Amino acid sequence: MARPREFDEEVVLDAAIQCFWNRGFEATSVKDLIERTGITAASLYNAFGDKRSIYQAALDHYVEISIGARIQRCETLPPRAAIGAFFDEILRRSLTDKEHKGCLVVNSALEMAPHDPEFRKSIARVLERLEAFFLGCVETGQADGTVSRSAPPEALAQHLLGVLMGLRVLARVRPERALLGGVVSTALVLLEPRKGLT
Repeated sequence: MARPREFDEEVVLDAAIQCFWNRGFEATSVKDLIERTGITAASLYNAFGDKRSIYQAALDHYVEISIGARIQRCETLPPRAAIGAFFDEILRRSLTDKEHKGCLVVNSALEMAPHDPEFRKSIARVLERLEAFFLGCVETGQADGTVSRSAPPEALAQHLLGVLMGLRVLARVRPERALLGGVVSTALVLLEPRKGLT
């Protein structure tokens, strides 16, 4: 009979997230993970597998507790307000991140996706989930008149996804309120219904 784990998996994954988030995949050693998580190498490997598998588990956990939770919160709002609230949270996180770590998904897209097909697919699924959230908001907003019909909903959703990705990269090197706020406000203006184009 398998022995029960002597650690809280969620706590360990939270610690692994911080480790990878601060240093990236390549620069993080197993020793770093052991020190940060407080468990042995054997426990880490038994629970998650090799470093790459630990990274995937940490990334999946990050997606659920960060992106998934944000989408869930915003989906309870009217469509136009949902998009605004989503970007408000991103702005707040970007401006209060003293270490300028950015988004772990975007960081992974830049570090891992170019040379790792499996990670590329995994990250693409997260981006598709974000795009689907924006698309749902835009379609509902266009139907109730709170979002402009000047462009197809797919195009607006893709634009918002691009704005989000660009915002997260910008925030790593220029976390300036005026710059990031300007990017968001301009994107949101495009959603405003205009006379004759509602």
